[in-house]
Amino acid sequence: GGGETFGDRSLSQGLSVLVGLGLCVTMLGLGCAVELGQLGQQLRRPVGLLLALLGQFVAMPLLAFLLALIFALDEVAAVAVLLCGCCPGGNLSNLMSVLVDGDMNLSIIMTASSTLLALFLMPLCLWIYSRHWINTAVVQLLPLGAVSLTLGSTLLPIGLGVLIRYRHPRAADLLVKISLWSLLVTLVVLFILTGTMLGPDLLAQIPASVYAIAVLMPLAGYALGYGLATVFKMPPHCRRTVSLETGCQNVQLCTAILKLTFSPELIGSMYMFPLLYALFQSAEAGLFVLAYKMYGRDSYKQDTLGEEEDTDISYKKLKEEDVADTSYGTVTAEEHNSIQMEPTQTAL
Repeated sequence: GGGETFGDRSLSQGLSVLVGLGLCVTMLGLGCAVELGQLGQQLRRPVGLLLALLGQFVAMPLLAFLLALIFALDEVAAVAVLLCGCCPGGNLSNLMSVLVDGDMNLSIIMTASSTLLALFLMPLCLWIYSRHWINTAVVQLLPLGAVSLTLGSTLLPIGLGVLIRYRHPRAADLLVKISLWSLLVTLVVLFILTGTMLGPDLLAQIPASVYAIAVLMPLAGYALGYGLATVFKMPPHCRRTVSLETGCQNVQLCTAILKLTFSPELIGSMYMFPLLYALFQSAEAGLFVLAYKMYGRDSYKQDTLGEEEDTDISYKKLKEEDVADTSYGTVTAEEHNSIQMEPTQTAL
């Protein structure tokens, strides 16, 4: 019954529309978060671009491939895991970076650059790592052209968002917030609808190994990202940012590719994998944030004392901070030819 429901044409088309709209709103929000001035600055010092390249298209695809081999997944499950591992970074990392006092310029540039690089590197990574399952029907049907087309279609909302940011910054700030809420709502709705359409029988057919990979993969991604930033000798707040950027995948894109390029009968219950990944990457990132709030804030204040610089682009309105007093001291004259500086406290 679950398989027939999932294969129902009207329901399938409705789900495809929801997935497509959710992806467009997310990409629009990503574009609205990018400032051209900051983008040029990062390109002149392309550490964010390099980290996005290494994290999203070297570390994560290799991790997905190794986990698929270690857990001896069949070709259908392996393709779902590889697709998720080869996806660029997602917007969830931007929100989480705010909560751990990360470098928002670095976070947004990494997300945007990995999305653009995915246009060429994601099909290449899928082609390389699917060689192990090359003689299976699913891999032979792997639609690399459709993957590229889906990725290319995301460039339009991203470009529109950049234009809105350039022309109407306040509207861009609002759209960023809308896209973040849209991300959360879309994932919840997709999880509920897909679980209902698949039915308990097909959900029970998802192997325990797939659940294990959905738990381990984002956790390992966070650790790999932190290690990568440590190798580059980045400050602690940048390490936290790179960690979140590496482990958080664009599951909306993965879901869209699975939904729009594979028939429901072929992909079956593995359509749930990116949603499971989204669930566990969010939960683990939440624990990361909780641990930082409990144990890491004091060290962050010490690290940034004397070098305070707001690197936030458009997510700064999400922070609930006091406005800093911009006065650093007052000059008073007590005697003739005598000038004294009286420092005043500045709110950090």
